[in-house]
Amino acid sequence: MRKYIKHLFDSAIEFLDSYKKTVLLIILTAVTTIAISTITSIWLSRILDSHVPSLGTIRTIGVEAYWDKNLENEIKRINWGTVWPGSLRSFTLYLRSMSNIETTLLLNTTNWNPANISEYMNLSWNYNGAILHSGEIIQVTLTLTVSSSSDFLLYLVNNDVKEFSFDIIISTSEDVS
Repeated sequence: MRKYIKHLFDSAIEFLDSYKKTVLLIILTAVTTIAISTITSIWLSRILDSHVPSLGTIRTIGVEAYWDKNLENEIKRINWGTVWPGSLRSFTLYLRSMSNIETTLLLNTTNWNPANISEYMNLSWNYNGAILHSGEIIQVTLTLTVSSSSDFLLYLVNNDVKEFSFDIIISTSEDVS
């Protein structure tokens, strides 16, 4: 067995001696490729590290919005934190109807800054349109969906977007009875 291992080792050395230029070229090519890939990755991550801090101001009409189900901490702003292309951010809040009549709720967004960023983001909620009675409290989750399209990345880079903000309006509808 020892002779066999020595023979393999000697054969490998002989092979390397015979083809040392080829082996050296392969090693050099591999190292160069790894180095170029690493440098390119670092460069792209700095240019396209397109995370965007954000803030949503909540305005309510006919309802009150709270962070907690005990209705102790009223909410005026949502800090969505840093969002990345293709990400989802969700926040749960509690809404209390202040209307004297049965009503449903409406969700709207306005005042996007920068204005065109709204083309790449969507705010939705899990409210199902149920009728709310005066003083009724419901839990809803708002979800901000951020586009992962290359157009959005170009928009962020071309417009040097460092942050964004928008207003979230939650209101009651007309009498539904």
